[in-house]
Amino acid sequence: MATLLLGINHNTASIAIREKVAFAPELMHEALQQACSSAELGELAILSTCNRTELYCVPSHLADSETQRQQVIDAVLEWLATYHKLDTEELRACIYAYWDDDAIRHVMKVASGLDSMVLGEPQILGQIKSAYAVAREAGSVDSNLHQMFEETFAIAKRVRTDTAIGENPVSVAFAAVTLAQQIFADISQASALMIGAGKTIELVVQHLRESGVKNIVVANRTLTHALELKEKYGVSEVLLSDIPEQLLQADIVVSSTASQLPILGKGAVEKALKARKHRPIFLVDLAVPRDIEPEVGELADAYLYSIDDLKEVIDASVKSRQDAAAEAEQIIAAGLDEYRKKLRSRNAVSSLREFREKAESIRDAELEKALKSLEKGEDPQEVMAQLARLLTNKLIHSPSVQMKKASAEGKDELIDLAQQLFELDSKNGQGGNK
Repeated sequence: MATLLLGINHNTASIAIREKVAFAPELMHEALQQACSSAELGELAILSTCNRTELYCVPSHLADSETQRQQVIDAVLEWLATYHKLDTEELRACIYAYWDDDAIRHVMKVASGLDSMVLGEPQILGQIKSAYAVAREAGSVDSNLHQMFEETFAIAKRVRTDTAIGENPVSVAFAAVTLAQQIFADISQASALMIGAGKTIELVVQHLRESGVKNIVVANRTLTHALELKEKYGVSEVLLSDIPEQLLQADIVVSSTASQLPILGKGAVEKALKARKHRPIFLVDLAVPRDIEPEVGELADAYLYSIDDLKEVIDASVKSRQDAAAEAEQIIAAGLDEYRKKLRSRNAVSSLREFREKAESIRDAELEKALKSLEKGEDPQEVMAQLARLLTNKLIHSPSVQMKKASAEGKDELIDLAQQLFELDSKNGQGGNK
């Protein structure tokens, strides 16, 4: 079956568009089921991160011609725009679409960190694994996507193991702390407020600790994950409702949650700045959709950076990974070849099964006729000879018809293939002049 990958990412769309196309995790099951029904998809998985939204699709009907494939793209795009209440043409200007080998190659590059804003960043592999797991729970993954993801995970693991793609600490979390180090004369004296308690925030906390920051507060919707960070890094924990109070002391604010609505507004920051007597606050919003209202950046003493603003910091840090990326491309190319072989092997097994079933059906039918003849008292030797003759004729009938047709149409390659399949002596056949 054909495989389509349709998506947008940090290279094709601004954060203003990406946040509109992001999927809420708690609604993903429903979204998968809706898309499969609306766009006539047999299989689907959706990856939704701060830097990309990608749909991995297997159409439920034939999609071999250009017309058929464009119809599938249009159907998926129409559903995506309708689901997020966006203009279809506005979205079309930001998307990319890959089919079959190009789709597999792309997802392998994504999983290996080669298509990320942060070259080689490791979090994306876990996010793809999570997207696959959610799709399996929703029942929207079958054998085609299953094999694609399993092969992708194996290749991504090889890239991590066999290259230096992930050796240097480059991530959006690292970039955020690097930027803070450039802004504060002595970052160790700064107080930091983290909003959220997921993997990204944990990385920020880790880098802040390594930079000597002692006063770190983690605000989260519940205290469970914040307490885990407290135990691991010695941070203080508060609830989201305590943020206004914590802003009075926070010099650095980094936010990364899965909230669909802003958590920190302009009014709250403005009030805190006044109470701080306009002592500046450095804010980094790593979330998509954004956690911090963009209008906060209009305040004189608030320095707000979005995830897109970190690109310059990141670009300066990834040069050492370029050689490793080239090695990773070679691993992916080899992995794609191996994937193609497995697909061909799977197709061959299916064809062999059908061929065997057809042969066994002919055998059973002729054997039944032979047994009835024996019951009637006919000569056993004659019955056996008749059985052998009929079996031979019926088994070679279809191949004979197709070989004659191929020869008449000048398809010599099929004749050569038949000689290989049936282990024929080429001297007596079409290939005798070779």
